[in-house]
Amino acid sequence: MQLQKNISLKKFNSFGIDCIARDFVIFKSNNELIEIAESFQNSILDSHFILGGGSNILFTSKKIDCIVLKNELCGIQLLRENEEAFFVAVAAGENWHQFVLTCIENGWAGVENLSLIPGNVGASPIQNIGAYGVEIKDVIESVEAYHIADKCFQTFSAAELDFDYRDSIFKSRWKNQFIISKVIFRLNKVPNFKISYGSIDAELEKMGIQTLSIRAISDAVIRIRSSKLPNPALIGNAGSFFKNPSILKQDFDQLKIQFPEIIGYTNKNGSIKIAAGWLIEKAGWKGFREGDAGCHANQALVLVNYGNATGSEIFTLSEKIIESIHKEFGILLEREVNIY
Repeated sequence: MQLQKNISLKKFNSFGIDCIARDFVIFKSNNELIEIAESFQNSILDSHFILGGGSNILFTSKKIDCIVLKNELCGIQLLRENEEAFFVAVAAGENWHQFVLTCIENGWAGVENLSLIPGNVGASPIQNIGAYGVEIKDVIESVEAYHIADKCFQTFSAAELDFDYRDSIFKSRWKNQFIISKVIFRLNKVPNFKISYGSIDAELEKMGIQTLSIRAISDAVIRIRSSKLPNPALIGNAGSFFKNPSILKQDFDQLKIQFPEIIGYTNKNGSIKIAAGWLIEKAGWKGFREGDAGCHANQALVLVNYGNATGSEIFTLSEKIIESIHKEFGILLEREVNIY
C-alpha cells in the first residue's frame, strides 16, 4: 500500500478529464483493502471515492479533496456447477469485456449481449449494466462487499440488491457504505439466445451466421457497438450519457400522433421506454460541437471530449440537452453517467 499525493486522474477516466486526487491509493488484494480501510478509517468514513475502470464518471471539479481508492482486485474462478449453470466468482477490478470474452471461451452463457461495455466488473451490480435486452441482474448470484464502518466483508444475494433500471441499492440506501470486492455470476450451460433487441438479428444475417452461438452473438454486438460508439482511447466519452426515459402509455400515444417515427418499448408495468438517442437526435443535437465538448456524430446518446473539454463544459452541454428535450417532448432526461 502506497499513498500518493496530488495525482492526476486523466488516464483513469474514459472522458480524459484532468482532475487531481488529493490522496490516491491502489489496492490489489482484500488484505490491502483492509489495511487501507484501517489506516485511513476516519478519512474514508468522512469522504472517499472508489475508482474502478473510470468509464461511467464525469469529473466536473478540478480537484477531488478526499481519498481516492483505486480498485485493482483481479481473478476469475469457477466455483461450482450444477446441471443448469456455472457459478463464477470474478474480482471487482477485472475488466468487464475481458470477463465476457473469458465466458465466451469457456462456454459460459448469459453475458454475450453485454460485450464491449466499458468499465470493470465491480461497477456492474452498482449500475445494473445492460444492453440489447439483457441486464446484469439476470445473471448475478451474489455480491461480496467490504462494509467500511463495520470493517468486514459481507455477501448479499441478488434479491437483496433492489435492482432496477441502471440502479441498485448500492446507488441509493447503501451509497458510499460498501466497496465491492467480488461478484458471483450464475451462467447458463444451455444458452438462452436474445437477438431480437436492437439490430442483432440483422447483424447476424449480415455476418452470414446460420448456427447461433454465444460467440456469434458477442461478435455481432461488438460489430454493432464499434460502428456506433466512439473508442474512448481516441475520443473521450463514457458511452451512453443518458438513461432511456419511461413515460405513461397515454403520453406516448400522444407523442406518437405528433412524431409517428418515435421509438418506444413496452415495459413490464405497461409504461413505455423511449429511446433517448432518438429524442436527442430529433431535437437536432447529434453531431453538435461547442469547443471540445460535443454530441457524437454517429450516436446522439454519447457526449464526447474531443481533446481539451473540461468536465464542467460537458456537464453544461448535458444541461442544455436536458432542457431542450423537456421543452420539445415534455420528457425529463436523467443522466446515466455519475457526476462528481
